[in-house]
Amino acid sequence: MEESEILDIVNGTDAVLFQASRAEAHKKGLLHRCVLAQLINSRGEWVLVTQASDRQDAGQLVVPVGGHVRAGEESGDALMRETLEEIGFDIFEKKFIGKTIFRRTVLGRDENHLFHFYEIYSDIQPRITEETAGFEVFAKGQLKKEIQQNPGKFGDAFYFTAKTFYPDLLLP
Repeated sequence: MEESEILDIVNGTDAVLFQASRAEAHKKGLLHRCVLAQLINSRGEWVLVTQASDRQDAGQLVVPVGGHVRAGEESGDALMRETLEEIGFDIFEKKFIGKTIFRRTVLGRDENHLFHFYEIYSDIQPRITEETAGFEVFAKGQLKKEIQQNPGKFGDAFYFTAKTFYPDLLLP
């Protein structure tokens, strides 16, 4: 089902060019939209999830919500759907942070994603799903320290979004 999912193929300014299956987009490296969201609780703590062993960034910490935006779907609607699917709740406040292109080859796919990046705010504890192996909660200062001391604990996509949207996290 997932590989046959139809996506909007976009250009660098997020204008839709045409539609293709997810499998074709990943085979050909076609730019398409994904939503990502960093979960932050009312104490300002950051929640990250450990990816399951069959996922990209397996065993590493990443932002808790990430998934494809279907053809014709608004990114806010995709965010609601993905948050429910990936961490088990759909009641939260959200803030759009920005867009950026992230391209890499992983698990035999040419992922060329236009990330629509959000912060979501909630005190609901994430549910563990087949995509996750666990989660950790960090105060921002604690997260910075953990990044410095254990850089291999965090996935490539996490580093990319941190560099793009939270560069102070990567400074000593």
